[in-house]
Amino acid sequence: MKNSKVNIFFVGVGGIGMSALARYFNAKNYNVAGYDRLNTSLIKQLESEGLWITTIDDSKEIPAEFNNAEETLVVYTPAIRSDNRVLSYFKENGFECVKRAELLGRISKNIETIAVAGTHGKTTVSTMIAHILHYAGIKINAFLGGISRNFDSNLLLNETAKLVIIEADEYDRSFLHLHPQTAVITSLSLDHLDIYRDEQDLFEAYDKFSSQILNGGMLFVHQSVAKNISKKSNYQLKTYGGEGADITISNLHLKEGNFYFDIDCKGIKTNEICSGLPGLHNVENAAVAFGIASAYGVGADVIKAALSSFLGIRRRFDVHVNKKDFVYIDDYAHHPEAVDLLIRSVREMYPKRKITAVFQPHLFSRTKDFGDEFADVLGGADEVVLLELYAAREEPIQGINSKWLADKIKNKNVSVVDNNKFFKYLEGAEVDILLTIGAGDISEIVPKIIKQFK
Repeated sequence: MKNSKVNIFFVGVGGIGMSALARYFNAKNYNVAGYDRLNTSLIKQLESEGLWITTIDDSKEIPAEFNNAEETLVVYTPAIRSDNRVLSYFKENGFECVKRAELLGRISKNIETIAVAGTHGKTTVSTMIAHILHYAGIKINAFLGGISRNFDSNLLLNETAKLVIIEADEYDRSFLHLHPQTAVITSLSLDHLDIYRDEQDLFEAYDKFSSQILNGGMLFVHQSVAKNISKKSNYQLKTYGGEGADITISNLHLKEGNFYFDIDCKGIKTNEICSGLPGLHNVENAAVAFGIASAYGVGADVIKAALSSFLGIRRRFDVHVNKKDFVYIDDYAHHPEAVDLLIRSVREMYPKRKITAVFQPHLFSRTKDFGDEFADVLGGADEVVLLELYAAREEPIQGINSKWLADKIKNKNVSVVDNNKFFKYLEGAEVDILLTIGAGDISEIVPKIIKQFK
């Protein structure tokens, strides 16, 4: 991407997608700075890489060299509140301000793009694809929605890359800035009701995304959602996951704690593949990653070896402690279906043990819209602890809080705990398997729990 600006300022730089872009431009030798309201571990990592970042929402904090509108591009995330002073200053003073998705669209405009969309699974699938292609020696760039354990980053960068993998986010219809050669849709579940009117509105957005695939391209969709996508003439449609799909799974079995399975792709069968990740959903994620890598010329044996070496993503079924008397797993799940998949996967692995789920609701609107669904799936744990609701970009909704959600859960072992009192609560609790779940600042307590129990 050609850019006449020499300075780039990121408002909301601590977001996982924003930080990947900040790292990209920092590596390209732009002057990069940013703002975020929380001084997280990711912010500290970015600062160690040479980025200047403030956590004070005041335009006076903006460094002098970023105060020239002709030389500075401002990038912001839709998660930033409308009353943010830093962003308001830039907008009111004639700076070019673009959303993160628009900048991603500019970057991918002149390079072949694989875009991975879906309500669930897109981070895992995009990271799997990046890992396999990198393992196979294909030079790629990748903008990922999580920190890959293999790369120890959410960015993979190669100066001579001719291919980029991008996680395509449906929030704010961001993925409509992309025009990929290859796309994936992993799943379709109603979410982001602050953006989409209803399920049909969401389906139409995904349908529009699929229509933007370039002529001669490919669309891989999970068999369960294929009916919601209108087949267009500009691409080849490939299905995976279910009976009768183009990419199918068979002979699924557990061995030494891992799932092994066979994949039939284009009539060619590969046996005894190991996904290395827990959960049946990750077997299907591996299947579509296999199909895409195969379409890009990677041999079956290489894909099989790459999948067995895939270490996963931080905060996606992250097993931090695994002792006989105590297991601790952390996960980013923040939608009822994702929470359900997590708890069921843990129950599958540890069928006779007590599961304590510590959940931080994310967004007032999502909690309100899916309160009954959250209550239902959280009830699958033996004990539930709710932390204070994480508001992110939103204003409070009267009556909607963690206590409101707790009252809906049909489980006698439910507690609402103040974030600051959580560790005191934990000291007196009898915990066998501990899960921390959520997309908010619950991630900041993870290192403390690891330290306490290790």
